[in-house]
Amino acid sequence: MSERQYLIDAISVEDSWRLFRIMAELVDGFDTLSDVYPCVSIFGSARVGPMEETYEKTVTIAKKLAENGYHIITGGGPGIMEAGNKGAKEGGGSSIGLNIRLPKEQSPNPYADIQLDFKYFFVRKVIFLKYAQAYVGMPGGFGTLDEIFEAITLIQTNRIKPFPVILVGSDYWGTLWEWLRGNLLKRKFISSEDADLVTILDDPDDVVNTIKRTVIV
Repeated sequence: MSERQYLIDAISVEDSWRLFRIMAELVDGFDTLSDVYPCVSIFGSARVGPMEETYEKTVTIAKKLAENGYHIITGGGPGIMEAGNKGAKEGGGSSIGLNIRLPKEQSPNPYADIQLDFKYFFVRKVIFLKYAQAYVGMPGGFGTLDEIFEAITLIQTNRIKPFPVILVGSDYWGTLWEWLRGNLLKRKFISSEDADLVTILDDPDDVVNTIKRTVIV
């Protein structure tokens, strides 16, 4: 057997095992969360500290949602994710963490009662989408943008049923949406309905009430 053929065969075997690992992560997620309903996924920066206003606002939102019968799903790490799980626990809801090992997220936070650990980003994102009846985006970086824009893309293209996508913090998100309307919408890259797939709010009670109007417990 040539060295080239040996490498091809080795890669093929590795790909086959990778498929099994992917399937195992999906099955684990489906089995763990199949009976948890309704859920709200909360996203935001891992770099926000417990004494910061955004952290405390996230705790408040998650707690109020939990008190109204919603369970909370986060990425399971520190920062906004920790705040979401903390609020869920304080409010008496299921506190779920979908953790993935990253340089800035080395370990799961202590407030998630249900912990799942992922190697593959896309599998983790499938679980977020499958079990969420609403998305709440707090201020965050590339990961937060990725999660939010994937959700609205899937809603836009009718790949998933529409659900509330709420961005919290008009001072943070407002300029982004102004740019989106001034460029994408102006150039007709999106429609006016697409630009309205997201709601920008500031008050925690408004966030909860918006979700309650759409997602019945």
